[in-house]
Amino acid sequence: MATHRTRRNYNSMDKDLLDILACPETKKSLVLADEETVAKVNAGIEAGKIFNKEKVKVTEKIDGGLFREGDQRSLYPIRDNIPILLVEELILLDNLEQ
Repeated sequence: MATHRTRRNYNSMDKDLLDILACPETKKSLVLADEETVAKVNAGIEAGKIFNKEKVKVTEKIDGGLFREGDQRSLYPIRDNIPILLVEELILLDNLEQ
């Protein structure tokens, strides 16, 4: 029997998994982004204003995000409840409206 997944199910990320994840670039711990931030990022993606670290426009909305501890200027996307921990996929929030 198939289960239905909601798009914004990122708050259910397993705490044990979150505790062992780290930024592949800095090795800092990761912190789950709040729902308001995710909504702002998705609005920025829809408006074509969000780019990743490789300066490529992000076109696919996210289900959630992970900030590096102490740094809320960029985040790793979560899509389909899978954290995308590739440095080149790091989303820069320079153009995010506060």
